[in-house]
Amino acid sequence: MVDLTLPDGSVRSYDGSVTGQAVAADIGPGLAKAMLAVRVNGALVDGSLEISENAEFSVVTGKDEDALELIRHDAAHVMAQAVQELFPGTQVTIGPAIENGFYYDFAREEPFSTEDFETIEAKMTEIIERDLPFHREVWERAKAIEFFKSKGEEYKAELVEAIPEGEDVSIYSQGDWIDLCRGPHLPSTGKLPKAFKLMKLAGAYWRGNSDNAMLQRIYGTAWPDPKALKAYLLVLEEAEKRDHRRLGREMDLFHFQEEAPGAVFWHPNGWTLFRCLIDYMRRRQEDADYVEISTPTVMDRTLWEKSGHWDTFREHMYTTETEDARVFALKPMNCPGGIQVFKQGITSYRDLPMRVAEFGKVNRYEPSGALHGLMRVREFTQDDAHIYCTQEQMQDECRTVVDLIIDIYSDFGFDDVMIKFSDRPEKRIGDDATWDQLEGALLGALETMGHDFTHNPGEGAFYGPKLEFVLRDAIGRDWQCGTLQVDMNLPERLDVSYIGEDGAKHRPVMLHRALFGSLERFAGILIEHYAGRFPLWLAPNQVVVATITQAADEYALDVLGALKAAGIRAEADLRNEKINYKVREHSLTKVPIMLVVGGREAENGTVAVRRLGGKDQEIVALDAAIAALSGEARVPGR
Repeated sequence: MVDLTLPDGSVRSYDGSVTGQAVAADIGPGLAKAMLAVRVNGALVDGSLEISENAEFSVVTGKDEDALELIRHDAAHVMAQAVQELFPGTQVTIGPAIENGFYYDFAREEPFSTEDFETIEAKMTEIIERDLPFHREVWERAKAIEFFKSKGEEYKAELVEAIPEGEDVSIYSQGDWIDLCRGPHLPSTGKLPKAFKLMKLAGAYWRGNSDNAMLQRIYGTAWPDPKALKAYLLVLEEAEKRDHRRLGREMDLFHFQEEAPGAVFWHPNGWTLFRCLIDYMRRRQEDADYVEISTPTVMDRTLWEKSGHWDTFREHMYTTETEDARVFALKPMNCPGGIQVFKQGITSYRDLPMRVAEFGKVNRYEPSGALHGLMRVREFTQDDAHIYCTQEQMQDECRTVVDLIIDIYSDFGFDDVMIKFSDRPEKRIGDDATWDQLEGALLGALETMGHDFTHNPGEGAFYGPKLEFVLRDAIGRDWQCGTLQVDMNLPERLDVSYIGEDGAKHRPVMLHRALFGSLERFAGILIEHYAGRFPLWLAPNQVVVATITQAADEYALDVLGALKAAGIRAEADLRNEKINYKVREHSLTKVPIMLVVGGREAENGTVAVRRLGGKDQEIVALDAAIAALSGEARVPGR
C-alpha cells in the first residue's frame, strides 16, 4: 500500500507503486493534461517516476514557479537537438537552465552566427510539434562511455568518465536524440511552450578552464507563454536604453580604460553625482549620531591574518612585498582598520552604542570577464559603518539600521525593497552557539518590525549572518545593495573590549552596515533607474542658461550668478548656435531644466523655463523661477 498526502492534507492510497502521471489522472483529467512534473517529498521529479513508498505529493503545472526551470531546461535540450540536426558533426557539452533563460555549449569547427538563430528556432518549433516523449533510462557507466564515444561525443564521454565507478548514469531521450542528464523533464517536447528566443553567442572554455578548448555558447530565453516572453523582451529593450555605460558616455559622467581595469575615471559631472551621494549619506549619518573616520588603504598581512580575511578572502586581495620583505595588502574591507580606531584608549559601556562610519575605498580582485561598468568593479567606495554595542543593545540597533536603510532608499525613489536573511556559511569563523545568538538577533529584529523576508541559506559573511536589501527599479529589475551583519567573532579575534558596569572587560557586538553598499554600483543603479533623468536634487548639472541671441549674454551671466548664489548647480551656454541645437544637445546630456533668455527676457527680468522632455516653455519672473527651483532641488529631509 502506498499512501500519498496531497497539499490539502487529503490522502490517496494505492495497492502498489504508482506514477505521478497516474495520480494526476486519478485526481482529474484536467490536472493530468496540465501536469509538467510532480514533487515527491519536496523533490521535483518526472511524472513517469514510479512512487513505491508513502510520500507527500503535489503536481507541478505551468502556473507553478517550479515550471519555469523545467521549461528552460527542456528548451536547452530542444535547442541542442535542433543544432545537431541542422549542423551534423557538432558536439554537445553542457546546457543548463539559468536566470531568465538557458544556454548550451557546442564544439564545432565553424563558428555560429546570429543569422543562424532564426533557422535554429524554426527547427526547435518543429521538434516541439513532433511531441517527442522524454524518456529516462539508467545505464551502466561503461555503456554510457562507449555510447557517446561511438557517436563522436568526446565531451559527453568525458563527463561520464568523471562519474565515480559503480555509479549508474542517468540518460534521457527525446525521440532518437539522447543526452546525459539528471532531469527531471517535461512529459514531452510538445509540453514546451512556443515562447522562446535565442539571444546571443559567446565563447566559453570547456569546464571554465582557460587551458581547455574554447566552445561556442548559445544563450536563449524561455517563458511559460508568448505574453511573458514579449514582456521580458520589452524589459530588455528598455534596459538597453537605460544602460549606464551608454548614458555615462552621453552624459559625460565617467569612463574606464585598460590601464586600470575595473576602476572608474570619474568626469566632473559624474564626480558631482558621486559627491551628492556622499554628502547626502554623511548628513543622514550625522543626524543618526554616527561619527566618521578614515583608515589606511594598505596594511600589513598580519592584520588580515588575525581578522581571518587572509584565510577566507585571500584570492580576492591585492598584495605587495616591500624591499624589507614585509607583505602588505590593499584592504578589501574596512572593518579591521575600523576596529583599530575603536581599540585606541578605553571604552566604557556608557559610550555604547558607538556608531562609526567610513567612506572607505576598497580593492577586490574580480575576474576580467566578470567586470561590468559601474556594476562590477575592482576598486570601489563603501559607505561602511561599524556599530559597537552590548548584547542587550544588539537587537534595538538592528531595528534602527533597518529603519534607516528603508527610509534612505525611499528618498532615492525605491519604495519596493525586499529583505533576504543569510545564515551561516560552510566556511566561517566562530562556534555554533555564537552563530545561534547572532542569527536570533537579526531574525528577532525583522519579526518585531513586521518585515517580510526570504531565507538565503548559507550565504552569510564568514564572520556573521547578514541581511541583504534588494531594490526593485523602475523596470522591475532587482538589485542587491545594502547589508547588515552582526558579528561577535572579529571582536574576539582582534581582541576588542569595553569596560562594563562591573568594571571588567567585555566583548562588544559589532554590527557591520553598508547602506548604498558600493557607491559606484549605486550610482550605476540610479542612472539606469532614472534613465539618466535624475530628480533635480541629484542631477549633476541642474540648470543650463541658454541664450537665443548674443545680446542676452550679459543677462544670462546675471541669471547664472543668481542661480549659483541660491545653491543651484548651473552653467551658461552662450555659444552662437540656434536655440533648437542647444536644446537637443542638453537634452542628450539629460539636463533637467533649461532657462532660455533673449532680448525680451533681459528687458523684462524673466526666463523661459523649459523642462527635459517637454515641448512647452513657461515665461516666469527670474526671482520666482529661482525660488521654485530652489524648492525643487532641496535634498530630501532638509
